[in-house]
Amino acid sequence: MISSLHRPTLAKVDLSAISENIEQVVSHIPKQVKTFAVVKANAYGHGAVEVAKHVSKQVDGFCVSNLDEALELRQAGLEQPILILGVVLPDEVPLAIQENITLTVASLEWLEMVKDQGLDLTGLTCHIKVDSGMGRIGVRSQEDADSLIAGLKSLGADVEGIFTHFATADEADDSKFKRQLTFFTDLVNNLVDRPRLVHASNSATSIWHAETVFNAVRLGVVIYGLNPSGSALDLPYRIRPALSLETALVHVKTLAAGQDVGYGATYTTTADEVIGTIPIGYADGWTRDLQGFHVIVDGQLCPIVGRVSMDQITVRLPKVYPLGTPVTLMGENGGASITATEVAEKRGTINYEVLCLLSDRVPRSYD
Repeated sequence: MISSLHRPTLAKVDLSAISENIEQVVSHIPKQVKTFAVVKANAYGHGAVEVAKHVSKQVDGFCVSNLDEALELRQAGLEQPILILGVVLPDEVPLAIQENITLTVASLEWLEMVKDQGLDLTGLTCHIKVDSGMGRIGVRSQEDADSLIAGLKSLGADVEGIFTHFATADEADDSKFKRQLTFFTDLVNNLVDRPRLVHASNSATSIWHAETVFNAVRLGVVIYGLNPSGSALDLPYRIRPALSLETALVHVKTLAAGQDVGYGATYTTTADEVIGTIPIGYADGWTRDLQGFHVIVDGQLCPIVGRVSMDQITVRLPKVYPLGTPVTLMGENGGASITATEVAEKRGTINYEVLCLLSDRVPRSYD
């Protein structure tokens, strides 16, 4: 999908906010901890290459989801360590070695596939993933972890790290978090051959459980200025949202009472109403369930009326405005504001998803 550069819809990314957020988090965690910036999913919609380049001197490395995301950073000239958090099948091991990309190894079955294919792991750096209670990828016993470490080393791999991921670190009830932490801590402490890096801290853990940090952290949504818990937990310090979503009015008309608006005629005017049309829709990631939400025009919250369509939405305005009048969908405008968390709550989802679903059709600009 190409970026639509010739319409007013734009995601503005404040790179200085991301830098400040990293500084804020790092100042509240133990010293001598390696910091990895998570830039998967196009840096949560912010632009992986641009973000990574901007923060490259602030962090020790990057985390991504898959090999292609890692290759994008390498091709952009970034030389720091890159850890792929997901599983890459053994067929791609030679490319990972060639590009000096660190792989996650999550099972003995993966190791057996490597052996069956006769692969030499010399030059490969890897981290072992432990499933401490998430139920996704990872080994689930110390015995498997020990066997995996020994097996990988016997084939020439450098087993640099071991890590886990917490399922409930962003919730008020920390009982499951504590069970996962205990499981992982006991496993790591009893390993026959403990890797150099041990990490379990994502954004939520780094914020609300800083005392549990091992010797590396993975900072994700928090560096983009979002509360990992949505609104469930208060942040202990200030962070600043890095992305705002803006557009402009491209059509304004006054409809008499009794006129329908949008597909399915789901909204009917009840009096003379000023209706503005805005060039953004579900193809851009502004999804259909945002009907009834609002945008900001001239510092005022204006409701979205009628269905969100593929390319356009319609809003009820307090008065007639000229074409080109700025519209804010996320961010601040005239003293009013809309956050990604508020958008998420309207949609019944999380703020991560709101940003990740902003499509490539929406251009990003950088300050």
